[in-house]
Amino acid sequence: MGVAALAVGLALSACAASATPHSAALTASNSAGKITKTAPRPSPATTHATQAATQALPAAGNLDGHAFVPRAARAVNTSHPSHVIGNGTPASCTSAAVVRAVAKGGVITFNCGPNPVTITMTATAKVVNTSHRVVLDGGNHVTLSGGGKHEILYMDTCDKKQIWTTDDCINQEWPQLVVQNLTFEDGYSAIRQTPGTPYGGGGGGAIYAEGGQLKVVNSRFIDNRCYKTGPDLGGAAIRAITPWSQRPVYITSDTFRGGVCSNGGALSSIAANWDVYNSLMINNKAIGFGANPAQAGTPGGGSGGAIYTDGDNYNVLIAGTVIRRNSAREGGGAVFFVVDNNQGTLTIKDSTLHNNPSDEFFTAGFPGIFFHSSGRPIVVDSTIN
Repeated sequence: MGVAALAVGLALSACAASATPHSAALTASNSAGKITKTAPRPSPATTHATQAATQALPAAGNLDGHAFVPRAARAVNTSHPSHVIGNGTPASCTSAAVVRAVAKGGVITFNCGPNPVTITMTATAKVVNTSHRVVLDGGNHVTLSGGGKHEILYMDTCDKKQIWTTDDCINQEWPQLVVQNLTFEDGYSAIRQTPGTPYGGGGGGAIYAEGGQLKVVNSRFIDNRCYKTGPDLGGAAIRAITPWSQRPVYITSDTFRGGVCSNGGALSSIAANWDVYNSLMINNKAIGFGANPAQAGTPGGGSGGAIYTDGDNYNVLIAGTVIRRNSAREGGGAVFFVVDNNQGTLTIKDSTLHNNPSDEFFTAGFPGIFFHSSGRPIVVDSTIN
């Protein structure tokens, strides 16, 4: 079913250890792997937001999820930011300020006043590939909106306009993009998959990340979109392509709701490992039709209501996560997992996959999942129905 993808070696060693995050620390509390949230000392740049915690945006992720989160997948310390967007008022937090700060790189926080604020993006914020690390921390008060017109955040190590820093632009360690305590809403990727379109190039209504490294913690993705048809574009919220040395894309305590795309109503990738911890995916849809490769007379797509993955040599871990009421017009109402060379594992632990209809096909015994690799999905202490 899958499109041939770049073969890259598996390397699941953890990213560099991180310190206490800006607004919440995720800490292993005991050998059972439960997560404890502790409140760190507020930084000067975010005192107003911290003092008004009762007015913060709703908590993200599966609040009943207790899967152990490795250090590499946790939030990072943003108490000493490189750049602060805003001077304490909502009006000072603008699309242009976000674009400038992301281009500069480093640790970025917001000071937009004590109440939650929405910044409507009039342009996509793009990571410059000479940056070592780019961290955006919204303090659980900031929503970045694409206004239904714009992709919100973009990183591509093979985009020469963002500076091509190595000969092998795909297998490039930096930048590392970290997003935490933010909401992404109404993002839209309008890229269509047509004859001559570069392989893998479409999707990622909120975040598109090709190469480098990506981690998303305690963030919400609401009503994002990408183009409605095409066999191999996807990810209404996030599209990831060939991360560096097959480091996992970390999804930790995040919510994905109301995403719509040809494939992957929440997440989509080619040749990418995913580690998904204590997250919630609800009411996302894959609405393309004709599957992949596209059946004759169709535009293709329609698989992976929540998660769509394809390529060679990759694994997906779903732990402590609820995937509910997602749907696919073709296959995999919850998860579409196709490893073209059969060298990949889908593991589901301490999770619930419920009521994720697949209109055309799914793997027998695994409602809502279409699985193509060696063996079968590994399911531990989970419910799939």
